[in-house]
Amino acid sequence: MALSIRLSRGGSKKRPYYRIVVADARSPRDGKFLEKIGNYNPLLAKDDEKRVQIDADRAKHWLGVGAQPTDRVARFLDVAGVKERPARNNPKKAEPGEKAKERAEERAEKQKAAEEAAAEAAAKPASVEEAPAADSNEEAEAVIAGEVEAATEEPTAEGEKVAEATSEQ
Repeated sequence: MALSIRLSRGGSKKRPYYRIVVADARSPRDGKFLEKIGNYNPLLAKDDEKRVQIDADRAKHWLGVGAQPTDRVARFLDVAGVKERPARNNPKKAEPGEKAKERAEERAEKQKAAEEAAAEAAAKPASVEEAPAADSNEEAEAVIAGEVEAATEEPTAEGEKVAEATSEQ
């Protein structure tokens, strides 16, 4: 018979309370068990001594008989000094998925393109400074004067039609 040291849930809805039990691995979570060896109350503070209570002698006995603790119970047993739990190492846990990698590559490409554009923009003002400044100022004044002249011109035939239509109403 395969034995398991696991948690059996008790308590009411949203108020969990667990018993640490030794049971047949095939029995249901809250079903029949062989022996209760402790309690776990997750509602208590983490530093409270009544949060986890384990009978260390009985736990050692059942481990000697071949009972396998679940991950959570193995943590409790490690803290109690009954059974050492080896540290886990999963280096791929924090590695992003394929889609996240693709998004990161796209962001890197956009950033690189923006840096290149900024470098080109930084290079262009140097070439503009070499050109005579007077010519560029004269051209700018001519463009502004042309815009002012266009704004002061007489309204066109379409403009007159629009003005007549608004005055009739």
